Amino acid sequence: MDRILVLHGPNLNLLGTRETSVYGTVRLSEIDRDLKRLAKKEGVALTIKQSNSEGGLVNLIQKASGRYQALLINPAAYTHTSIALRDAIASVGLPAVEVHLSNIYGREAFRHHSYTAEVSVGQISGFGPYSYQLGLLAAIHHVRARTRKA
Repeated sequence: MDRILVLHGPNLNLLGTRETSVYGTVRLSEIDRDLKRLAKKEGVALTIKQSNSEGGLVNLIQKASGRYQALLINPAAYTHTSIALRDAIASVGLPAVEVHLSNIYGREAFRHHSYTAEVSVGQISGFGPYSYQLGLLAAIHHVRARTRKA
């Protein structure tokens, strides 16, 4: 069974109450529940973690090598600032799918650059909580396509 690591970055633990005009009212626990349902339907195992700490996320990514076939990540604000996350993703060699609830390219200019996108197989943004489900499906598709080629 394929295993995928889902990582939620800083402040995503506040979903549902934080800037609801931008991020909506869905809580992180609801996103996780929906991801688990979809993973079960697709026959993949998920491990889901959230950290407000850049170092904590780096540690989780480093430990993922050899344990998971893909990474689904919402780096949140670290998207635009963290070379450390970028380097961690590049170092482990896992295909990563980057997701964002909001359309980062339709927001403030500083959000238009993603350090992690260049080391990800793809990026999905702007579809609210559904971005995560689209991202999970993309990660599953990528892993299975790679497996078929091998």
